[in-house]
Amino acid sequence: MAKAMSGKTVTSPSTESLAESARAAQGEGLPPVQDWNPEYSGELDMRIARDGRWFHEGSPINRHGLVRLFSTILRNEGDDYYLVTPVEKVRITVDDAPFVAVDFEPDGTGRDLILTFETNVGDRATAGPRHPIRVARDPDTGEPSPYVLVRDNLEALIDRKSFYRLVELGTRDNGWFGVWSGGEFFRFARADELPDGTTGA
Repeated sequence: MAKAMSGKTVTSPSTESLAESARAAQGEGLPPVQDWNPEYSGELDMRIARDGRWFHEGSPINRHGLVRLFSTILRNEGDDYYLVTPVEKVRITVDDAPFVAVDFEPDGTGRDLILTFETNVGDRATAGPRHPIRVARDPDTGEPSPYVLVRDNLEALIDRKSFYRLVELGTRDNGWFGVWSGGEFFRFARADELPDGTTGA
């Protein structure tokens, strides 16, 4: 796919060339995508849906290994998301957050609680100062959407079943209801806005 930008035509790479470049850049741990600065290579018809599924040209990408590979070269810049290799940079569409937190492991209780989340692409993140939890609310319905920062400005939407479990572990602190993890208190809602009977752990 070719797209004109600033007077020149940019041709987007194929998913095959991106995958090849991504594999070549893999080493121990995650690739250092924040250190790579290739020229913009155009847009790719790839989308990450709100439920975490990846699509290419409207069809789901069913190979988990390929989704995992692409997820390791994902970079967020403001409102835009890119797949970045040392030689290519393509913009893709992300409906909400790029990842989904599908489960978590609690360890400890009260202020000593540690919450370690696992995402749909295999990342793990322990909530705390470096990996904060935030809750956004729909301005019309008030419905909460909880997120946890996974890495490098990339968040995971905490799925519904996990959020319900978090609420069960919640507690009140200084007029707020939320959870502790990593020595930090993450606010979910004002305590006086909670339905009657919601007390937390």
